[in-house]
Amino acid sequence: MNNLKFSILNFQFQIFRSLFPLPASRVTLCPMSSPRKILIQMDSDPHASVFDRVVAIDSGVDELFSCGNVALEEVQALVHGAIFTRGPKDLRNTAIFVGGSDVAKGEAMLQRVVKSFLGPLRCSVMLDANGANTTAAAAVLRAGKHLELANTTALVLGGTGPVGQRVARLLARQGATVRLGSRSVEKAAGAVAQINQTVGGQRVSAVATGDDAQVAGAVAGCQVVIAAGAAGVRLLSASVRKSAAALKVAIDLNAVPPLGIEGVDVFDKEKPVDGIIVYGAIGVGGTKMKIHKAAVAALFESNDQVLDAEAIYEIGRKLT
Repeated sequence: MNNLKFSILNFQFQIFRSLFPLPASRVTLCPMSSPRKILIQMDSDPHASVFDRVVAIDSGVDELFSCGNVALEEVQALVHGAIFTRGPKDLRNTAIFVGGSDVAKGEAMLQRVVKSFLGPLRCSVMLDANGANTTAAAAVLRAGKHLELANTTALVLGGTGPVGQRVARLLARQGATVRLGSRSVEKAAGAVAQINQTVGGQRVSAVATGDDAQVAGAVAGCQVVIAAGAAGVRLLSASVRKSAAALKVAIDLNAVPPLGIEGVDVFDKEKPVDGIIVYGAIGVGGTKMKIHKAAVAALFESNDQVLDAEAIYEIGRKLT
């Protein structure tokens, strides 16, 4: 069908040329070249993320179309603008990146993007709103460097947030037993039910972590703790951390003082502290950046990829 359309268009063009010939001096022959790699950035924030734009360029994108303040009802038109301009074979050179600071909006946009595809007229798409997927993948990969995750019990503090839920999900997928902590155990239970349904089984459980006594009970028997709470909120005190006899690895993803885990510096990377290995947010950030760039580059390997947490984790696993 595409060949037929091309033949008709070419025939029409030749007729036009015969009726309205261009002067010889105006005719320019352009050599055939490979389609340029185009990344379409869909961001729910008023201004598309500068951070994500810089990473896209550093990942080898030729052309970056940054769309800010994208509403859900506008997604389909943007997708159709992307997929109707190139044939299926060339659509591997077109990709979509869904970002923004609101992860819930990003998830809804990702679903709308996928629903807007039409058979082979589709392109690869990546979700990393607020860096949730790449950050979670980096944290779990760092933990897995020191522990056999399938035989590990993990505590995720700030577990009901977008990064925390993805950390718990990825840990469970690797066979870990996961305790998802929140000040509200009811809120944690809701997130746990959704994660267990997604991964299958009952590897994730809800625990209350509203004060030091509750945190001490939650972290007892855990080999790793990952703090993924809101910026500037301390979730694990030094005294509770030191009392956790089984603890081997502590990872803090908060870069804004006061840090999420007391005694862990934002720049710490694989650093021994009080008999355990610790990572700060920037210490994990190097791995996160490698994963982010590799995932954007991978979008152009084919036109049928949907890169969410699990797929991004696999890309990161191949890098380490």
